[in-house]
Amino acid sequence: MRLEKIAAKALEKANFNRYLLSTAVSKRANELASGAEPLVDMDTKKYKYADIAIAEIAQGLIKIEGHENS
Repeated sequence: MRLEKIAAKALEKANFNRYLLSTAVSKRANELASGAEPLVDMDTKKYKYADIAIAEIAQGLIKIEGHENS
């Protein structure tokens, strides 16, 4: 799946709140940079940490704090 579609799906998971999504992506990307294992099957040498974080959020593997699904 193209990154644009993944990002759109992640934005939907954040209830279309770009600030909330960017905060969650930043936090998760920092965790990945510090050695956390990715929850998706993506090569950390090929993809940026932010791309991996967006994919995790889009797949619902990472829950965004401050957002509850209705």
